Amino acid sequence: MKELIKKLTEAYGPSGHEEQVRALIQEEIEGLADEVRVDALGNLIALRQGDGQGRKVMLSAHMDEIGVMVTHVDEKGFLRFTRIGGVVPPTLPGNRVLFANGTVGVINVEKGIFDAVGKKLPPLEKFYIDVGAQDKDSAPVGVGDAAAFLREMSDLGDRVVAKAMDDRIGCAVLIETMRRLKKTPHQVAFVFSVQEEVGLRGARTSAFGLDPDVGIAVDVTGTGDCPEDRPMAVSLGKGPAIKVQDAGMLAHPGLKELMIRRAEEAGIPYQLEVLPMGSTDAMAIQVTREGVPAGCLSIPCRHIHSPSEMVDIRDVENAVRLMVAILENPIVW
Repeated sequence: MKELIKKLTEAYGPSGHEEQVRALIQEEIEGLADEVRVDALGNLIALRQGDGQGRKVMLSAHMDEIGVMVTHVDEKGFLRFTRIGGVVPPTLPGNRVLFANGTVGVINVEKGIFDAVGKKLPPLEKFYIDVGAQDKDSAPVGVGDAAAFLREMSDLGDRVVAKAMDDRIGCAVLIETMRRLKKTPHQVAFVFSVQEEVGLRGARTSAFGLDPDVGIAVDVTGTGDCPEDRPMAVSLGKGPAIKVQDAGMLAHPGLKELMIRRAEEAGIPYQLEVLPMGSTDAMAIQVTREGVPAGCLSIPCRHIHSPSEMVDIRDVENAVRLMVAILENPIVW
């Protein structure tokens, strides 16, 4: 699965600009679904029909990643920019970004990194991107162009580090679930959603169109296992986390208990997640139409919303095992 994770995480795809990563996912799932389509907003939806005896299930993992967008090019060719999603300024200086046309830029801050040592980090307006242009006219990108962070995946054995684990690792779980799921009673929609990082937009529109009976998001969650982390009962390597609550939703209690039961039946290690901030596609699915019983299967992840997000491959593998166990059996509570 590491090869798949490498392909997905290194792909370009900031919110609203998911075309390249969507094309990659389409190649990976070719022949694994009864129907594949792209909706008006850009969500990639792959349908497996099942035997007609189960429920309409929507699984969602978002394709997009955080990034930046050019707001101004000065006379010397330096780019000012704004956030796409939850970009964290302390992670920016010295990092490289990649534009859709292949242009690479370096982020720095006015007066340089050394001047900022020991001081309060300046606001985003003081940062710029250097693309090596000699002047404004020679800049290869302009206002409105989007960039994602540029970083190769590193294999640390049981653990892997890359940009965009949020949420390409969820996409990897869905793809691998499609590969391993041989038979299901349910009609399953595997949704690779867009624009999650800017407001759960893709999940909202796709859930409205699909009108599922049950929804499960697959996303990352924070951990409490780094030095002086805020207390949180989630660690790398102890299994995927079954969400109980986050800042945007309370998981459906029946679905949560079903996920726990399937994990215990299959001998799959799991953790329970209570996340004090943030939410996932499950929040949007839950409040669609008259409401949808929704939950979330989370991959523990360190250093979220940085260019070096870390997951444990064993948690990813066990997330796939649990998702297959859920889909192969009745979904009842």
